[in-house]
Amino acid sequence: MKMPLLKSRQARYGAYASTYIVVVLAILVTVNYLANRYNKSYDSTSNKRYSLAEQTIKVVRGLKADVELAYFDETSDFQRARDLLDRYDNLSPRLKVVYIDPFKKPAVAKQYGVTRTGTIILSSAGKREEARSLSEEEITSALIRLLKSGVKTVCFTTGAGEHSLEDSEQSGFSSLKELIEKNNYKTDTVNLLEKPQIPEACSIVVVAGPRTDYPRPVVDALKKYVEDGGRALFLMDPPLKTRKESVAENEALAAVLKEWGVTLNKDLILDTSGIGGLYGLGPETALGTRYETHPIVRDMKRTATAFPIVRSLEPKPTDKTSVEKLVSTSRNSIAATNLNLASGTLAMPKGEPQSYCVAAAGTYRTGKEKDGNAVEGRFVVVGSSDFVTNYALGFGGNRDLAMNMLNWLSSDEDLISIRPKDPEDRRIQLTRNQMRMVRAVSQFVIPLIVIALGIVVWWRRR
Repeated sequence: MKMPLLKSRQARYGAYASTYIVVVLAILVTVNYLANRYNKSYDSTSNKRYSLAEQTIKVVRGLKADVELAYFDETSDFQRARDLLDRYDNLSPRLKVVYIDPFKKPAVAKQYGVTRTGTIILSSAGKREEARSLSEEEITSALIRLLKSGVKTVCFTTGAGEHSLEDSEQSGFSSLKELIEKNNYKTDTVNLLEKPQIPEACSIVVVAGPRTDYPRPVVDALKKYVEDGGRALFLMDPPLKTRKESVAENEALAAVLKEWGVTLNKDLILDTSGIGGLYGLGPETALGTRYETHPIVRDMKRTATAFPIVRSLEPKPTDKTSVEKLVSTSRNSIAATNLNLASGTLAMPKGEPQSYCVAAAGTYRTGKEKDGNAVEGRFVVVGSSDFVTNYALGFGGNRDLAMNMLNWLSSDEDLISIRPKDPEDRRIQLTRNQMRMVRAVSQFVIPLIVIALGIVVWWRRR
C-alpha cells in the first residue's frame, strides 16, 4: 500500500516541478521578448546625460520616410557609439542604425565614400548627409539637413552699427551664425542703406540691434517686405545714452512696429532679485521666466532665458495684425526710465517690482492668396539684441528661443523644440592638498578602520 502512495506523491511533486520550470521559462522568454522589442531605460543623472533632447525625439518620431544611419568604425570600437546610436534606433521603426567595419567591408565603405573611421552617414531616398562628430547635436543637425528640402537664408541688416556675424568677441554674433548654419539655414548680410530693398533670396530678415537711426527709405523697405508676406525678426535695444556710446531711438521704425501692434517702451528692465548674480549676471540682465502659449515658447515652461539690456514691449492686436506675448520677466523686475547715463551711473528706481513683456510675435494679414492659401507676413520683436550675443547665447534657453523664433518665422514649426546641448563638464577639480587627503584616506585611514573593527570583533568572540 505504501509503494503506490509514494509513487503518487513523487508523480505529483514531479508535475509541480515541471509546471514551475515551464512557468519560469515562459516568464524569461516573455521578458526577453519585451526587452528586445521595447528598450526602455530611466536616466537618473542630474543633467540627463543619457537622455535625448526633445527636438531629437520630435524629429525622429515624426519621420515620414525610412532613414538609415550608418556608423563606420573598427568592430572593437562599435560599443563606443552604441550608447548614443541605440537610443536613436529605439525611437522609431523608420530609423535603422547599422554598424560597418570599413576594413572588413571595404567595398561598402567605398560606396559611401568613407575614408576614415568614426564616420556617420545618414541616408534617405537617395540623399546623404554626414554628421561631423559622434554627438547628439551633430547627428540631429545632420538628420534635419537630410529631411529638409532646399536651403533658407537668414539675412542680417548692416550699416547702422548692428552686431556682426563675423565678430567673435563677447558682443558679436559669430556663435549665433554657427548655430543657425548647424540647423540647415544659410546666413547673409544686407546693407539697406546702399539699396533699400530686401533681396528675394532672404527668407528671414533680422534687424540686428541698430545703434543709429534708419532713414525713411530703409524703414519703408522693411515695412513693405513684411506687409507683402515677408518674415522679420526685430532686435530693438533700449535707447541708452552712456559715456562710450548711445543707441538711437529709431522713431520711424518704432512707429511702424506700433502700427503693427507692438509698442516699444523707452525703459530699461532691471532685475531686483539678485538671482542673476548666481550666474555672474548683474541687475541689468532681466530673467525671462514667464512664457505664453505661442508655438515659439510652448515647450519652454521649465527654462529660464536671460535678456541683457532689455526694454519692455506692449503688444496689442490691430485690425490688420494678430499679436501675442512670448516672454515676460519674473515679478522681481522694475523699469528704469532715465536712460541718460552720460553723466553718472544707473540707480535702481523706486517702485513696486512686477513682470514685463520683453518679446512678442505677430502676423500681418496681407489680403492676398497663393495656391488657395492666405498669405501672411510674420514678425517677432524682442527688446534686446544682446540676448543672442556670444556671451549670452549659451545661457539657459537663449539658444532654443532664438532658433524657435527663426523656425516659426520660416514656417518650420515642426522643428520648434528644446535642442540638444553639449554634455556638461561635471569633472571635480582637486587641489594638490585635496588629492593628498584623498590618497591618505583611501590608502591608510579606511584600511586601518577595517583592521580595527576586525580586531574588536575578534576580541569580543574570543
